[in-house]
Parts: sequence; C-alpha cells; structure tokens
Amino acid sequence: MTEAEIVLALRAAGCVFAEEEAALLVEAASGESLDALVARRVAGEPLEQVLGWAEFCGLRLVVEPGVFVPRQRSRLLVHEALPLVHKGSVVVDLCCGVGALGAALVDAVPGAELHAADIDPAAVRCARVNLAGAGVWEGDLYDALPAGLRGRVDVLVVNAPYVPTDEIAMMPPEARDHEHRVALDGGADGLDLHRRIVAGAGEWLAPGGHLLIETSRRQAPVTVAVFEAAGLAARVVTDDDLDATAVVGRLR
Repeated sequence: MTEAEIVLALRAAGCVFAEEEAALLVEAASGESLDALVARRVAGEPLEQVLGWAEFCGLRLVVEPGVFVPRQRSRLLVHEALPLVHKGSVVVDLCCGVGALGAALVDAVPGAELHAADIDPAAVRCARVNLAGAGVWEGDLYDALPAGLRGRVDVLVVNAPYVPTDEIAMMPPEARDHEHRVALDGGADGLDLHRRIVAGAGEWLAPGGHLLIETSRRQAPVTVAVFEAAGLAARVVTDDDLDATAVVGRLR
C-alpha cells in the first residue's frame, strides 16, 4: 500500500488524524508487514498498540497489545506529583500499567527511588522495560510491594481503574474491545479500588507522605470523603484542557 492509500483506508475507518497515523505506521513497518499494521488499525486496535509504543510526557513507552494505553489526561498527576518528588524520595506508581507515571517522574527527578506494581502480567512486562532500574512488581495492589517499603513511601501516585462496571459498554471501542478489563473496571460506582488503596495507604506512606489518585469530576467528592475518613487531608485538582481530575491527599 502507498501512504496515500493508507490515509484513505484510515479515513474510511474513522481515524481523525489519518495523515499523521499513516506516517507513523509506515515508520513502524520496518520489521512487520505494513499491510498487517494497517489492517490492525482499520479493525479498531488502538494506534499505540499497533505501533508498539505510546508517547507520554515526551517519553516513548513500550505498549503491548491488550494493555492499558496511557492517557494524556494523566499528565495532571505528574504535574501535581513533581513538586513533591526530590532526589532520594521513595515513589510508588501503583496500578502502574506500562509505567507511564513513574517513568515521567524519575525522568524529571533523577535520583528518586521508584517502585511500581500492577496485577496485569502484560502491563508488568512493559513496565519492566519502560522502568529499567526500578523495582517493578506483579500482584494485587500493596500485596505486590516489598515489605520494606512500609512507612517509607513519600509519594504514592495511582491511576487505578475508575470506570463503573455498567459504563464500560459505553466506552470507545478502542478501550472497551482492546484493553484488558482489569485495567478498566472500577466496580459498581467505579471507586472500589480507590477505597482499597486509600484504606491501606496509611501503612505505606511516610509521615507527611502524599497519595495522588486520578478520578473524575463526578466521583471526586466521594473520593475526597474516602481520603478524609482514612485520616488524609485531601483536595481536588482539575485541568480543563486535559479534561482531568485528581485527588491529592497528605497523611496527617
């Protein structure tokens, strides 16, 4: 296929940025059939999974088929966490996916001690590539972390699933059909994992440590109440340009 033919195929499939995507697919086809890559994209697979990488905060991160693709809205978490991270800080990227948050933070603050964990084996494989030199652990939330981190974590940054179970069917097909459900499903109201994470945070955070969780505007008041009930002073931060909301809490 010529690049012009690829553009037409992508446009027909509803790809808004067909020209840009076509150029990226041509670049990525060095070791794989270009036709096969185009077919995967036309069938609805996320571009990042087809390319094998996603851009986040200026970094190119390895992305396997099926894993959660980093969203640009999560840059809000990075922005809020950066002033809290210093050389020597202990940072944990929980529910790390491919490790986007942790990668952005240690890229900006060399010398921070980074650990990351996820329950999805495919995501952990990617994170171990993207976070070379960090401790990357597989398991369910805090169960995955080394016991020696208890009471030492300065910054706990989290993008846990927060889509209510009944709303997954309304997500864009790229996410609904091509990302593992464990990376999307937040339970009945979307906040099951938030409650578990907040409930355990006090055991892992250092005195004065911070917990940052991505959420939605609609869910933020409930997330704040969960933080405060667990003894964390909490505030909501938003970014209209990114369509992003997060709750930032500090252990009292």
